[in-house]
Amino acid sequence: MRLKAMLVDDEINILKNLQAVVPWDELDIELIGTARNGEQALELARAMRPQLILCDIRMPVMDGIEFLGALREFDTEAEVIMLTGYQDFSYVRSVIRYEVKDYILKPIDYEELANTIKRLADGIRERSVEQQSMQQEWKQVFHLAYEKVLYDRLVDLGGGSTRPFLKLHEMEGENLTFAMMLVDVADYSKRERTWDDKERKLWNFAIHNILQENLVSFGVPHSVLQVRSGEWCVLIERMAPDLYNREQSLEWAEKLRHAVQSYLKLSIRIALHPSEVSLEQLARTYKSLQRSLNLSPSAELGVIVSEKIRGSTEPSQQLWDRIEEMVTGLKRCDRRRTETALKQLNDSFRLLPETSFERVAPIVHYLCIHLLREMRAMEVMTREEEIAIWRQIDQHHGIRETLLVINRLVDQSIESVMKKKTSDVLMLSARDYIERNLSTELSIDMLADYLGISGSYFSLLFKQHVGETFVEYVTKQRMEMAKSLLALSDKSVTQIGQMVGYLERRYFTRVFSKYTGMLPSEFRERHQNQGGKEAELPAWAIHDE
Repeated sequence: MRLKAMLVDDEINILKNLQAVVPWDELDIELIGTARNGEQALELARAMRPQLILCDIRMPVMDGIEFLGALREFDTEAEVIMLTGYQDFSYVRSVIRYEVKDYILKPIDYEELANTIKRLADGIRERSVEQQSMQQEWKQVFHLAYEKVLYDRLVDLGGGSTRPFLKLHEMEGENLTFAMMLVDVADYSKRERTWDDKERKLWNFAIHNILQENLVSFGVPHSVLQVRSGEWCVLIERMAPDLYNREQSLEWAEKLRHAVQSYLKLSIRIALHPSEVSLEQLARTYKSLQRSLNLSPSAELGVIVSEKIRGSTEPSQQLWDRIEEMVTGLKRCDRRRTETALKQLNDSFRLLPETSFERVAPIVHYLCIHLLREMRAMEVMTREEEIAIWRQIDQHHGIRETLLVINRLVDQSIESVMKKKTSDVLMLSARDYIERNLSTELSIDMLADYLGISGSYFSLLFKQHVGETFVEYVTKQRMEMAKSLLALSDKSVTQIGQMVGYLERRYFTRVFSKYTGMLPSEFRERHQNQGGKEAELPAWAIHDE
């Protein structure tokens, strides 16, 4: 870190000597200017904000003491070394309140001065690192709470957390709106049936990283919220004067789609809302974007603008409403609400004429996919049970047969959801959050705040439900992801360490070696010698650009 320093003395020879004799470059310090009196120094300090100032006490126009008093009105951080003669030493007491860090007597001992400057410069750099670290921690905590508020509003589970984390109007202003888009993997339900849990995590991790990296390159404040496996809601903040721009938002969406296709050789679908979205509209807009992606004839083309679907009839709208009501009931563990919605859904189908079946078939098909994805997110069915349901769906092509499968699926969902305790739901949320945020700093306090419980209670629940401590679990998840990335990609060890949450390569190497008994480079070499399954890998995991 290169520091800025300023010299203040009315004697021109002393200024020249200070510039020439002190090894400023060796100390990694830039001299940004000199001044002959306090007034000149004050003007320069306001403009350049030096971190280190060498200042004489006795000067014309404005002496060093007056300068210090004025300086501290707008800069309390700059370190000051006072240059003083024996006859001026009586002034020392008067500058104590201005936090002068050292005094150098004239005639100047330049070796002593250089040592003093080095000591103060080292202190400035240490404090800067500490401040940056603290700011980063606060930024992460702030962003965690911010995304928690957005996520709660998005899924609209009712009631939300036990206490509000933040008031958004205090954080960002009352006029905060979003450009909102929903990203979904094309044919995700079919793809997921061929992936094991490790592959599913790797693909989701890869897609999330591609979205995040590209949004950062756009230079706009944003949040990428993974609502469920294979589905992300992208929220780009819009505040005056940066108002919603439909063409710009479409351009962003196309770049995201192209990036995923280019790096992963994987097609994604994106639905973009045609106008800005307020905080209160998040849940309603999210459902609208889901419907557009699954029912719009043009949804397979890549990016669509979520207008009102043409040809939408009243019966189909009622069926869709029943579907949403049923899913909401399941999420809220509300048996009566879910069963009522299911009965209304069945009644709606019985009232439909045979000629309408073909038109509403896409809605019924989406209901199956929607329920299965929600049930996977809630962990209310095993992998074997899910595969069995898919077999039943594949065997029955008629609406009535599919509706029977749906009824059995909902009944099974209700029983599984009702068995879950509050602690089960909390730990499900915790593990889901960890999976989605492996690349960021994770701590017990962060997760406890996210769930709205105390840190000690979180630690107790986590060990009871998962069978290992929070640190052991997070380390295991990160190391397994790192092993996959090392085996499947040519990204550097440093890059992979950062992707799984370790900013320093040395620390990542130490943790990885303890976990696997090998250095990351050794693990990669051994796996590559054995031969990897590159045909099954995303291009993102194989090539580094």
